[in-house]
Amino acid sequence: MVLKLLKKLNLLVILVPILYIGKISNYLITQIKNKLLIPNKFILITSIPIFSSIIVINNESIYIIQSNFIYLSLLTLTTIIPLLITIAFFTLAERKVIAAVQRRRGPNVIGIVGLLQPFADGFKLLIKEIILPTKANILIFLIAPILTLTLSFISWSVISFSYYDVISDLNLSLLVLFAISSFSIYGIILAGWSSNSRYPFLGALRSASQIISYEVSLTIIFLVIVYISNSFNLIDIIYIQQITLWFIIPLLPLFIIFIISILAETNRAPFDLPEAEAEIVAGYNLEYSSIIFAIFFLGEYSNIIIISALTIILFFGGWDIPNFFIYFYNFNSVIEFNILFFEVINYLNYLNSEFWFCFKTICICFFFILVRATFPRLRYDQLI
Repeated sequence: MVLKLLKKLNLLVILVPILYIGKISNYLITQIKNKLLIPNKFILITSIPIFSSIIVINNESIYIIQSNFIYLSLLTLTTIIPLLITIAFFTLAERKVIAAVQRRRGPNVIGIVGLLQPFADGFKLLIKEIILPTKANILIFLIAPILTLTLSFISWSVISFSYYDVISDLNLSLLVLFAISSFSIYGIILAGWSSNSRYPFLGALRSASQIISYEVSLTIIFLVIVYISNSFNLIDIIYIQQITLWFIIPLLPLFIIFIISILAETNRAPFDLPEAEAEIVAGYNLEYSSIIFAIFFLGEYSNIIIISALTIILFFGGWDIPNFFIYFYNFNSVIEFNILFFEVINYLNYLNSEFWFCFKTICICFFFILVRATFPRLRYDQLI
């Protein structure tokens, strides 16, 4: 009975507990931060240990960096480790959902209902031999995937799970997120060029033209949302939706354009032309193998989850409770007929903001998977 329930609810069972780790992690970080009296404006800079020793603003900031090494380590670990686990299980959820669409079982051998399959795949990629092309620019060849994954992780620093669960609450957080996502194209271009091969280079050119083309529409949509909310801050955008209504209602045509644009931005089907195996073998990551290929893989799926979270923030009120439950709860206060149903509604009203944010994000990720399993790949002339 339990196994059947897990198979039916595999997406929620896999992803909700992993995403919910952020609540505990952020609570511990907040307690440590309050005790050490660390200002918010230094969190974004000092949350990257690689650069913390070379960024110098003034004597006060250097003192903060040197005296709070434990805080910085905990902040980095409690952000990156749950994210890596979430990405790993997101790949399993994708394979499960696509298998259900195609009426087959999917991964079900390693672990209970296949729950350990991502770890087996990661271990397999880890022990494989790293093959470097003889004519490639080795330095740039190795930097490209690391750059892609690093930019993807930095983007999470401005994503807010609630009013307090955010690493860096910047006034221009939407602009920062858009700028970081624009830089990710450099990792793809460098990977295709440094491989010194025709097919990776063609895949990199395709990806560059595709991302730049659809960023124009994304920019226009961002400007409309900023104009309505009168702020570049993601928390302010969510607050405006809480006191008015979700932007999905007045901006439904823009939301449709936004969905199409983010599918192209993340190189997902039916816009996965940079990885068209029937035309250019595998695209920009053709020459990569072993753990270096896995780094590209992690960066791609991390971007999908980030885009899903951004969609929730911009159009679905972020962590805001759906008004459907509030209306039904108020209606029950006047007319009582199904006590059990309204007890469930009452319980849903008291669920915290992190749960609703993670649940909405999972729904958008589920939509990404369904699109991949449903629509065929477009021709390149149809894309542009």
